[in-house]
Amino acid sequence: MSELTGLRAIVTGGASGIGLATAQLLASRGAEVAVLDLEPSGVPEPLTGLRADVTDDTSIREAVAAAVAALGGHLDILVNNAGIGAAGTVEDNPDEQWHRVLDVNVVGIARVTRAALPHLRASRHAAIVNTCSIAATAGLPLRALYSASKGAVLALTLAMAADHVGEGIRVNCVNPGTVDTPWVGRLLAAAADAAAERAALEARQPLGRLVSADEVAAAIVYLASPTSASTTGTALPVDGGMSGLRLRPAAPDPAEER
Repeated sequence: MSELTGLRAIVTGGASGIGLATAQLLASRGAEVAVLDLEPSGVPEPLTGLRADVTDDTSIREAVAAAVAALGGHLDILVNNAGIGAAGTVEDNPDEQWHRVLDVNVVGIARVTRAALPHLRASRHAAIVNTCSIAATAGLPLRALYSASKGAVLALTLAMAADHVGEGIRVNCVNPGTVDTPWVGRLLAAAADAAAERAALEARQPLGRLVSADEVAAAIVYLASPTSASTTGTALPVDGGMSGLRLRPAAPDPAEER
């Protein structure tokens, strides 16, 4: 028996990356899990894959209803993970891209959550975990639009936690650093020097490497678990020390200076 045995969960954006790692970890801990994604066809068993578009309210309401039905009519955990990225300064992204990213990353959370709330209210272990980012709390170069969206996710998480704590629904978020995901892989592939760009991303995290999707998933599952029943309104960094550590450059080796 696990602490999640008997619980039911929905994970958005759960067909790859952090979402898939989270869905699989939830299932391995005993939860029944439904994945909502634009392309759920490759979702492995025992996960239930359902197509959903977080920018379409009708799609979301229908998908959440279908997921809850597939989970036996109950829902205990919602992981709002679906999101998209954007690169550039505040000058670089056209209005259409601003609307698209905010629609997916911020309004998408609102759509999924309001569809799930009636079911979560019936749970004794209700928890919502939003995937946020280090970009919400640290100024990163060439991430103006993405950072704005994740700053909104952080603020939304705190507001949701305040609104629903009286109903017994906990709301938290995780703030990953740069994670080794397919999206980051595509960014690196588009760089003029992919190896140099990867080295720069690794170097800005004090651990000296990218975060893994499994490490972020472990933090999400921790926050979703009933064992964290007193944790709400919290943003948990999973960033290799990037948010809190200020390391000094290594001193030169005197032997190398001779």
